[in-house]
Amino acid sequence: MKSNRLEAFTDGVLAIAITVMVLELRVPTGGTFHDLRLEQPKLLAYVLSFVYLAIYWNNHHHLMQVVDRVDGRVLWANMHLLFWLSLVPFGTAWMGEHARESAPVIVYGVMLLGAGVAYYLLTRALLALHDTSSALAIALGKDWKGKVSVLAYVVALALAGVATWLAIVIFSAVAIVWLIPDRRIARVVDGGAR
Repeated sequence: MKSNRLEAFTDGVLAIAITVMVLELRVPTGGTFHDLRLEQPKLLAYVLSFVYLAIYWNNHHHLMQVVDRVDGRVLWANMHLLFWLSLVPFGTAWMGEHARESAPVIVYGVMLLGAGVAYYLLTRALLALHDTSSALAIALGKDWKGKVSVLAYVVALALAGVATWLAIVIFSAVAIVWLIPDRRIARVVDGGAR
């Protein structure tokens, strides 16, 4: 099977998640910057989650550039990823309301961990369909960035019960690491890695 329907569906789900997330933001009740400042935790949670959804969309898009085919296992692995990403609006809203309490931060971290593991499983399902010398295999390499990210989520979850702010800093640091462009796939697509 070709991957175009999988890509289109993924694009739609992520667009809906972003839309739902922004609809959760409420206009401040007053017209001063102080009123806006009261909404700061919600806005910061929104920004972090928007960045995460953008990172997943970009990486998924790039990943599909080097995929020759998909099968049922890949479709289910992609649905597993979309399950976790569809929870982002919920996790964002709860953490935005209660960023100093451990339960919402832990739920947010579990959501990020679930998405990270699901993306890893998606790449493994795709690799199982492609030759070890394929553009996909070359582009993914050892995927240290993905593995370290999952480990960082586990550390953040361990800390979230005692220092929610530190867990949020770790979530933010992982997002910043992923904002740095990953050239592995671009090099393969452009023909530089073969």
